[in-house]
Amino acid sequence: MPWQRDELALLLSPEGKRFLVKIELKKINTHHGEIDLKKLLNVSPGNVVYTHKGIPFITLKPTLYDLIHHLIRRTQIIYPKDLGYILVRLGIAPGSKVIEAGSGSGALTLTLAWWVRPTGQVFSYEKEERFIKICQQNLDWSGLNKWVKLKHKDIEEGFDEREVDAIFLDVKTPWQYLYQAWKALKGGAVLGMLVPTTNQIVEILKAINGLPFVDIEIMELLLRKYKPVAERLRPTDRMVAHTGYLVFARKMTKNE
Repeated sequence: MPWQRDELALLLSPEGKRFLVKIELKKINTHHGEIDLKKLLNVSPGNVVYTHKGIPFITLKPTLYDLIHHLIRRTQIIYPKDLGYILVRLGIAPGSKVIEAGSGSGALTLTLAWWVRPTGQVFSYEKEERFIKICQQNLDWSGLNKWVKLKHKDIEEGFDEREVDAIFLDVKTPWQYLYQAWKALKGGAVLGMLVPTTNQIVEILKAINGLPFVDIEIMELLLRKYKPVAERLRPTDRMVAHTGYLVFARKMTKNE
């Protein structure tokens, strides 16, 4: 089936450079020349379009990975390697109700929205108005906005929702909001946190030991990519050594 107008398309150059575009009746400039986007309306995903210089670009359906890498950024984002584990550890599925604190540029927001569709909901809290605007732009552009409710609110006041399926805190001092998170979670549900330093993990452990949380896990994920060359297969020259530490715990409740 041919591409449709207003769809997002990923254009892949011969050397692997990526362009994420919205299909409109206009032209875009690349390092290989202009591409007339209306040409996409005559081809299907996986087919090729050509620049005015005759250079081929493959047209691909963007995945969540592509959306995240093309976000408007004003903050450090959570990396895909961490996002995948967060989803699995929190138990996110279609229909989940989940709270996120610290919307930032919206990488986790988009990821959660992608997976709770079509009947779930993400409640994303952010106290900085400038980040609310950026996150909203990214949600509108990605088409995932209807599964997210952005809230301009300091979480020290607590969360509005109750009995949610999961909560993730991406804030500077998550240990200050553990009780607020506990109140909003349903029994047995998972709380996740991301912090960049071990000092912050120590503060979390000090605070969480006095609250009814169990199944505490602390971890760091490392990702190494390889060069796809059969004759000399080896790791790429550079590797992101550290992105953050992940902490998870589950809410415990009293027997009735």
